[in-house]
Amino acid sequence: MSLKSKVTGLILAGGRGTRMGRVDKGLQPFRGATLVEHVMRRLAPQAATVVINANRNLPQYQAVAGEAPVLPDYLDGFEGPLAGLQIGLQYCPTELLLTAPCDSPFLPEDLAERLYAAMQAQDADVALAVTMESEAGAEPHRQPHPVFALLKASLLPQLDAYLDTGARRMESWFKSLRVAEVMFDDADAFRNINTLAELQQHERAPAPVAIRAADPGALPVAEAQRIICERVTPVAATERLALRDALDRVLAEDIISPINVPAYDNSAMDGYALRGADLPPAGAPDATFKVIGIAYAGRPCAQAPQAGECIRIMTGAAMPPGCDSVLPQELAAHIGDDTVTIRHGAIRTGANRRFAGEDLKAGGVALARGKIIRPADLGLVASLGIGEVAVRRKLRVAFFSTGDELRSLGQPLDDGCVYDSNRYTLFGMLTRLGCDVIDMGIVRDDPAALEAALLDACANADAIITSGGVSEGAADYTRDILGRIGDVAFWKLAMRPGRPLAFGQVRSEADSAWLFGLPGNPVAVMVSFYMFARPALLRMMGTQATQQAMQARTTEAIRKRPGRTEYQRGIVSTSADGAPQVRLTGAQGSGILSSMTEANCIVVLHEAQADIAAGEMVEVLLFDGLI
Repeated sequence: MSLKSKVTGLILAGGRGTRMGRVDKGLQPFRGATLVEHVMRRLAPQAATVVINANRNLPQYQAVAGEAPVLPDYLDGFEGPLAGLQIGLQYCPTELLLTAPCDSPFLPEDLAERLYAAMQAQDADVALAVTMESEAGAEPHRQPHPVFALLKASLLPQLDAYLDTGARRMESWFKSLRVAEVMFDDADAFRNINTLAELQQHERAPAPVAIRAADPGALPVAEAQRIICERVTPVAATERLALRDALDRVLAEDIISPINVPAYDNSAMDGYALRGADLPPAGAPDATFKVIGIAYAGRPCAQAPQAGECIRIMTGAAMPPGCDSVLPQELAAHIGDDTVTIRHGAIRTGANRRFAGEDLKAGGVALARGKIIRPADLGLVASLGIGEVAVRRKLRVAFFSTGDELRSLGQPLDDGCVYDSNRYTLFGMLTRLGCDVIDMGIVRDDPAALEAALLDACANADAIITSGGVSEGAADYTRDILGRIGDVAFWKLAMRPGRPLAFGQVRSEADSAWLFGLPGNPVAVMVSFYMFARPALLRMMGTQATQQAMQARTTEAIRKRPGRTEYQRGIVSTSADGAPQVRLTGAQGSGILSSMTEANCIVVLHEAQADIAAGEMVEVLLFDGLI
C-alpha cells in the first residue's frame, strides 16, 4: 500500500477570514488561481483525497474545490484549528490525516513523506514540521509548525475529550501525545500570507527560495533530496524465498494472516479460569470455588464449570467452555487441595483472557509490503504456518573510484599517491544495506575510460556510485560525460562536506542506471552516501529510509555560516542531569576519516542556522541503525 493511499489531506480555512477584507484568505486570487487551489495542488500528489474545512463562503469554496468535500466545524463559534482538525478526523476515511493552512501556497511537496518517516521511526501519534527561524538581531531559533502535521485518524476520541474540557490550543493538546518533530531546511515553504500587502509582495516575486548566500549556484539539500525521491522508483522484479532465506530482504507483497492469532481464547496467566458472573461482588465475603479440572497449553479441558466451580489453567491454555476470566494464582486468598478462595475485587470480569485473533485476525495484514524482514518477523510469519514469502530482488549496485593518484591495497605507494579507501567504505555501506555489489576498481582520469566504465556499469547494475571526479577541476569528467550518455539533475549542493555531488541517469540503448557521483574526500563520501544515496537505494529496494534523529545540547560553540547545510561529526553522551548532550570529534575536515570512526552521530546544522552557542539544542542523527 502506497503512503498516498493512507493519507487524507485537510486544508484549514475555517477562521473568520477578515484580515484581507470581505473575501476569505483562501479565496484570494494568487498567480492565476486562489490561495486554497495552490494548497490543493501541493497536497493532491501526497494524499488519496483532499478536503477543505471552512465556515464562511462555503459555496465559493465548493466552487473551487470541485468534487472535494467542504466541511464546516462541528463546534460553533470559530473555535480555531483544533475545531477544523476535529471535523477532519471525523471525516477522514484513511488511517492518516495531513493538515495544512489555506494561506501557505508553497508547502513542501515531500511533507507527507518526511513526516510519515519520522512518525514510523519514533512510533509517534503526530509528526509536525519544524524550521529554524532568524530575525534581525536575534539568534536563530526552532519554530514548530503545528498546523503542518500528520496525525493518526485514531486520535479523534482523544481530541473530542480535550475539546470537551473547553481547551482550544493545538500546542497544548499535542503535549499530551507522542510527537515527532521533523526539521525542514526551507523555512519559506511554511510562510503564511496574512495581509493583502504580503499577497501582493509574493505575487510579484517568482517564488520564495532558501538562503543561498554561501554559494548562489548550489542546490539546497532538501530540494536535492526531493528531486531524487521524485525520480527513483522501486525495482519491479520479485522472487519467492524460503522463510529462512528472506532475512533482511524487502517484502514484495503483504503477508495476509490465514488464521487467527491466537487461534482460540486462551489464558494470559497461570491461575484459575471461571465465570466472571460468579466473582464475589463488592463488600461480599471471600468466595471459595471448587477446582474440577485442569487445562494445559495444547491439552484443553472440556469441562464447563457451574456456579462455584473453576478450572486450574496454565498460560496459553484454551479457555474452558463458559469461562471468561482468569484469577492469577498469586492473587488467590487461599489455595486448598481442590479449592481456591477469591477475595472481592481481586480481578474484574474478563481479566487475563486473550481473545482469538487479538494479535492478528484471519484475513488481516500481518506484515505490510515494503517492510524489511527482521528476526521477529521470521517468527511472526512462521507462527502463521507460512514457509515462503515474496521479496523484491536484491538491488545491484556497481561502484568504483576515479583518480590517477589512487592505488589499490598491495600496490606500492608512489609519490603523490594515496591508497583507495573509498571503495572499502562503499563496500561496507552497500553490503550493510543488503545490495548485490559490483566492485569495478579504480578508473583513471581519462574520459574514454570513464565513459566505458559507466556504460559497463549501466549494463549490469540498477545504480552506480562513483567517488571523485565530480568537482570543477580540470580532470573531473563525470559531469560532461553524463551530458552525452544520460542526464544530470544536479551536481553542486549547498552543503558541507560534499558540495560536489552529481545525481543523474546513465543510459544505453538497452539499459539505464541511476548515478550518484560522490565527492572524493573520505568523510564527504560517507556523509553524502547517508544523506542522498542510501535513501534512494532503499526506495529502489521498495522500502523507506529511517533515521534516528534526536535533539541534544551542544557542549561547545560551533561555527556555522547561513546558506548551506552542514553535517559535523559528534559524540552523543548523557549529561549529569540525564539529558542528551553532544560534542564534536575535533577537526571536521572532509579528509579526516578518523572523525567518522570516533563519532557516534552526525550533527545536522540546517541551512538557515548561523553560529551555535554552547548550550544550544541541535539536531543529531545517530549512527546506530544508520551504519
